[in-house]
Amino acid sequence: MSSFVIEGGHRLSGAIRPQGAKNEALEVISACLLTSEEVTISNVPEILDVRNLILLLEGMGVKVTRHEKGKYTFKADDIDLEYVESEEFVRKCAALRGSVMVVGPLLARFGSAWFPKPGGDKIGRRRVDTHISGMVSLGAELSYDSDRKAFFLHVPEGRHLEGRYMLLDEASVTGTANILMAAVLAEGTTTIYNAACEPYIQQLCSLLSAMGAKISGRGSNLLTVEGVAGLHGAAHVILPDMIEVGSFIGMAAMNSSSITIKDVSYGDLGIIPDSFRRLGINLEQRGDDIFVPEQDSYVIESFLDGSIMTIADAPWPGLTPDLLSVMLVVATQCRGSVLIHQKMFESRLFFVDRLIDMGAQIILCDPHRAVVIGHDHKFQLKANNMLSPDIRAGIALLIAAMSASGTSVIGNIEQIDRGYEDIDIRLNALGACIARQ
Repeated sequence: MSSFVIEGGHRLSGAIRPQGAKNEALEVISACLLTSEEVTISNVPEILDVRNLILLLEGMGVKVTRHEKGKYTFKADDIDLEYVESEEFVRKCAALRGSVMVVGPLLARFGSAWFPKPGGDKIGRRRVDTHISGMVSLGAELSYDSDRKAFFLHVPEGRHLEGRYMLLDEASVTGTANILMAAVLAEGTTTIYNAACEPYIQQLCSLLSAMGAKISGRGSNLLTVEGVAGLHGAAHVILPDMIEVGSFIGMAAMNSSSITIKDVSYGDLGIIPDSFRRLGINLEQRGDDIFVPEQDSYVIESFLDGSIMTIADAPWPGLTPDLLSVMLVVATQCRGSVLIHQKMFESRLFFVDRLIDMGAQIILCDPHRAVVIGHDHKFQLKANNMLSPDIRAGIALLIAAMSASGTSVIGNIEQIDRGYEDIDIRLNALGACIARQ
């Protein structure tokens, strides 16, 4: 198990460019399974989760060409269906959270798909009901194999997936993506209401449309899909990762530093910049860049009636839950108090125990809510030895360690590597002092 050794207290300066969006990459790479023609994708983040998905596709028979860093071509013209039905494949899928995204394409194009309970972060329950109920609505039959601990979806012989109206029980991003990829090859019209409308889904719609799909309602929670007989090849560019953008904003504020975040696709960040402004961070939009100026103090806003500020996650265009861990850490050095309400996952706030050990003033109210009383940079956090429990808590702990007095060690950094590419190298270029061991 690898570790980061972080010497805290170093100011950051300079410019940094975010990687391609992890969550979008997992969706659009999986979409290559919908056609036998070449799909070229640029700005691919070469992080652990994405590399593992690409290895999974190669094992299935997808031809993968890496043209240069971040640019790949995928050609799924000779899928090994015998392997896709095997226990080994199901076992590999169970270990990789991103594998859920291959289910819809496999079902749509080949008529069957295994759906094991997915791996990934240990952040609480992550239901797959939306995925499965959507595909059953399209006409797939469902069974469960207790030996493989996996669901099996298949289209009965002589039949096809058929479009229909469905109202999703939750605005699941991955669930919407999976159903959308299954629906593009279904017969007739599919209407998906309460669909997720995150930029990741909008980007997937753009790629599928470029491949010949007929989708309307992009950017809304009501998607209409007219099924087509087949899709062709296309090219696609992945957006900058909004979670990295938010992480870099947090790092600058936590270290009272001034940095520029380049090429952020500002129009796709939604409420993220304003959410950080609520913590007193005076970030500026400069073209398509974000400039975070150095400040002596960051004052948390109150609501108009004077009550304590609450920052909570919500479906898009609300705040993504993936940034709440970062915002919680930043709040520990702001002036004032804030309630962080993590609605989606019940285990994501448990990492605050490590921050409390570092001297942060945090009251964990329950698995979903924590009150943070900021130090206003009057008291520096103390170094600590920690383990990264998941991707987002891992980057939050790294941010805390970068601002702490002394040398901290973070173990299990494979979790951080799953979502952040060469993060130690890139942050050291800004002035951080991080060693990988």
